[in-house]
Amino acid sequence: MSRAFLIVLDSCGIGGALDAAEFFNAGVPDTGANTLGHIAAACAAGQAEQGRSGPLRMPVLDRLGLGAALRLASDAPSPGLNAVPEGLWGAANETSRGKDTPSGHWELAGVPVPWDWTYFPKKTPAFPDEITKDVMRLAGTDGILGNCHAAGLEIMDRLGAEHLRTGWPICYTSADSVFQIAAHEEAFGLERLLQLCRDLAPRLHAMRIGRVIARPFIGAPGAFRRTANRHDYAIAPPAPTLLDWAKRAGHTTHSIGKINDIFSGRGIDKVHKGADDAALFEHLLRLADEAEPGSFTFANFVEFDSQYGHPRDVSGYARALEWFDTATGRLLATLRPGDLAIFTADHGNDPTWIGTDHTRERVPVLGWGVGARAIGQVAFVDVAASIATHLGLPETGPGRSFL
Repeated sequence: MSRAFLIVLDSCGIGGALDAAEFFNAGVPDTGANTLGHIAAACAAGQAEQGRSGPLRMPVLDRLGLGAALRLASDAPSPGLNAVPEGLWGAANETSRGKDTPSGHWELAGVPVPWDWTYFPKKTPAFPDEITKDVMRLAGTDGILGNCHAAGLEIMDRLGAEHLRTGWPICYTSADSVFQIAAHEEAFGLERLLQLCRDLAPRLHAMRIGRVIARPFIGAPGAFRRTANRHDYAIAPPAPTLLDWAKRAGHTTHSIGKINDIFSGRGIDKVHKGADDAALFEHLLRLADEAEPGSFTFANFVEFDSQYGHPRDVSGYARALEWFDTATGRLLATLRPGDLAIFTADHGNDPTWIGTDHTRERVPVLGWGVGARAIGQVAFVDVAASIATHLGLPETGPGRSFL
């Protein structure tokens, strides 16, 4: 039986979203944002030289059609990405009214978001008093820190020492529909933080807040660092997804990275976690070698987004892309005849753009296992329909297969 692998390079957009003007960063519309295109341009101009040098080098994914997909989506130059495509390639457009993680992943899995998310206002305090009181009650503290829009690494460094002094959790949000709680894994307690988020999540989900995110960290002032024990408590998808379709048809389903969190564990047989993207890729390589016939593996690689997109680190993002491309060469050499591997993204996060939030962009759709094939402009839901077709599932959702 054929196997399928859906691999998400979290935030690796390719520009050109038709509705980008309706989405904003620091009050500026996302029109013109282009994660991959601007990284490639910066590399070619010698502006991404920290830990790497020269034009962006991604020969494996470029041979599948990465540069061609970039030019299709945004008509942008693609320095360093000019290979003639040898795989399936195209660009996908999102319809859900959010440029966030759940919206993108659910729609790639066949379920567009049918509602508008709730967002916290960009002011201080950002949270309603009743939510703040709930957090204090559940945490057993006399107050909270933060209560504002912030970038996670910045607010951890800024308020970490006060958190250690007071014991109060650091609560913050972003342009996404999220409530994030950072706390010291040892001083506050990891299980205490996770329980706080678990207990708070149903209240916020009822408000259409998409995720409550536990952000544990360790270390001392001046040297705080996040741990791998992040956990997203996400609202459940509103309808069965590709994972459910596959599991109901008797196919084993694997999740790598935060996929299990994003889908609230629904439709997932086996969960594979890791300390970082390198560890997650080792899981992917192992499953390419060992996964059951007919299985479906869904993987997310978050560090493009969390480590380099939000902090606006162009060199770091370029390094991560080049590492991933090399690792992908190992993966493609491990896959079996009859397998299908789709590489895509869930939104953009242009590290050259103003602000610190996601950017509204189209995403690449690259495929290995079906030969050279230009699929043009497709919908996110078409990815789910195509994988369902490949696996021979009786359910294919609202999308149309491009296979």
